[in-house]
Amino acid sequence: MAGSETRPVLDQVNIIGSDLEATLAFYRMLGLEIREERVWRTETGAHHANAEGEGVDLDFDSSRFAPHFNAAWAGHEDLAGRAIVGFRVSTSDDVDARYTTLTAAGHRGLQPPFDAFWGARYAIVEDPDGLAVGIMGPVESARRSPPPEV
Repeated sequence: MAGSETRPVLDQVNIIGSDLEATLAFYRMLGLEIREERVWRTETGAHHANAEGEGVDLDFDSSRFAPHFNAAWAGHEDLAGRAIVGFRVSTSDDVDARYTTLTAAGHRGLQPPFDAFWGARYAIVEDPDGLAVGIMGPVESARRSPPPEV
């Protein structure tokens, strides 16, 4: 793959919940540490959280927030229980190159590469069975912007 010098690294699993408060309560009851200061809320409720852990990030997002970083999910009411498996790549250009390679090979692009508000180049492609696979470049302060209204 042109421009790709390193392999993607599995670093995130992101679970989409229809009621994020209930989802967080479940995973806390399971025994995960999800500190309150790691939960992002707006006037409409909880929309993102991150569990404490080693190695791979476990993130939770509301189905209302998910379309803001995955354009293909806009208007879908069936997001509950969906997940995104996220891979980190070494450069922002690598996000674009891998997205182009995968979609040119016939895989469905869910979110074309864009500069996400948290500061990383980001894209999402479906695998052959419909699992959403995120591709994220490094977080760069120059790419940060205010979060969306949710």
